[in-house]
Amino acid sequence: MNLLYNYLLKLADDTLIFGQRLGELCGKGPYLEEDIALTNIALDYLGQSNNLFKYAAKVQNLGKTEDDLAFLRLEKEYLNCQLSELPNGDYANTILKVYFFAVYQKILYTELMKSSDEQIAAIAEKSLKEVKYHYTHASTWVKMFAGGTEESETRLQNAVENLWEYTAGIFAETAGEEDLVKLDIAPDSKILYEDWKKVVAKDFADFGIAIPESEFMQKGSRTGYHTEYFGYILCELQYMQRTYPDCVW
Repeated sequence: MNLLYNYLLKLADDTLIFGQRLGELCGKGPYLEEDIALTNIALDYLGQSNNLFKYAAKVQNLGKTEDDLAFLRLEKEYLNCQLSELPNGDYANTILKVYFFAVYQKILYTELMKSSDEQIAAIAEKSLKEVKYHYTHASTWVKMFAGGTEESETRLQNAVENLWEYTAGIFAETAGEEDLVKLDIAPDSKILYEDWKKVVAKDFADFGIAIPESEFMQKGSRTGYHTEYFGYILCELQYMQRTYPDCVW
């Protein structure tokens, strides 16, 4: 088992699927500037996944390209967190998904910049610049929704209830990931999760948002088990490569 390859897939699949999902809103934002902002975030995700897939293909060393890894694997071979594949929902739901993921990535890439793997550290350094903007953008909107109208606050709290049970899955580990932690290649996901909860708790307290009392969390992230929505995303994502093999732009 190639532990580094699986870890890279975990990171790349997150941003690939999240980027694909968020890209559905292109041309459908609530107003022009926000439409462009979300599209740019989706493009940042896809750029991150491209860099990670390139390195994963090199690590795997089977003559595959980043496109092969992105478009030509089976459903059970994708290791993304389930949060990334959930429907966008209303705008409060969309923004909160970006917020939860941005807090994670900001902490993650800060730690990965210290990785003993120079390629991962370089990808993290480049990506962190983007993620800081994602966090600022999403947290600003969450704050506005929380302090806006009764309807915006209600929609935001409903989004929290809808998404919270998927947040722990972001920090699920791939098989053997603990060995990468020992080699200082990857940070400990358990520590990342605790740091993430502290940031979210502080932000939510500042925004006046209640964290759900239930401790139930969905299982299956990072194992190839997906929500019922994943197959539809994969059909759209893989259509061109499956229908026209080796097509290029």
